[in-house]
Amino acid sequence: MDTAQAGAVSTQSISFRIWRQDAPDQPGRYEEFKVPYRKGANVISCLMEIQRNPVTVEGKRVPPVVWDAACLEEVCGSCAININGRVRMACSALIDKLEQPITLEPMSKFPVVRDLAVDRSRMFEALKRVKGWIPTDGTHNLGPGPRQSPVDQSTMYVLSTCITCGSCLEACPQVTMDNDFVGAAAISQARLFNMNPTGKLNSEERVRSLMGPGGVQDCGKAQNCVKVCPKEIPLTTSIAMMNRQVTKLVIKDLFSQEEEKKGHSGPG
Repeated sequence: MDTAQAGAVSTQSISFRIWRQDAPDQPGRYEEFKVPYRKGANVISCLMEIQRNPVTVEGKRVPPVVWDAACLEEVCGSCAININGRVRMACSALIDKLEQPITLEPMSKFPVVRDLAVDRSRMFEALKRVKGWIPTDGTHNLGPGPRQSPVDQSTMYVLSTCITCGSCLEACPQVTMDNDFVGAAAISQARLFNMNPTGKLNSEERVRSLMGPGGVQDCGKAQNCVKVCPKEIPLTTSIAMMNRQVTKLVIKDLFSQEEEKKGHSGPG
């Protein structure tokens, strides 16, 4: 690149239109900023630039923008926000591939804490509901567990890459601020732990947790979740698999009830 080209690039700027909200119970507003263009920059690096000098395009100095971020390499899941109307990870959203002005908004399916930061508690409550873990309390080393097939291992690995970012809930039309649908992430984690040899000990409990209100039957099959998942997890496949397990358990319960009725009625 010659000197003239370098000078032209240095004068370029990136325009942002960012949602600002001082507190959960406060009204929100948009503020506009401009930052110098840098080739290969992502949204997070631009937010850091604004943080260093939080001055709007009108020349007004304002409090720095608040957002969530940790790993900056699409692993922690904390920087998920709406970018130009689509939920994405801010750390992997490259400026060169976005139309300007770049509009940044918090996810709408979670309560706003401040600006772009939201409270993802509903996701962790959903994981509690489906017992998205392997219980080990009160156990001791019994030696190697059952062997797993390479097919199961590869499937479980993909499911385990969920970063609890909330993108699947944000894109889901069935998830609203005032309902308790667990969403695709928790359903997929239930599938993951039901495939685990030790996790299978609690598989029926997980399936039952998806049978009540807010469970797998609330899925509307829109398939938006699988389109926005940054880890490309086959969420719709997980939903179908858990739906099948729920159906089998419902049928099992019906037969058990019929057998119980026959036992109470007695012979003749």
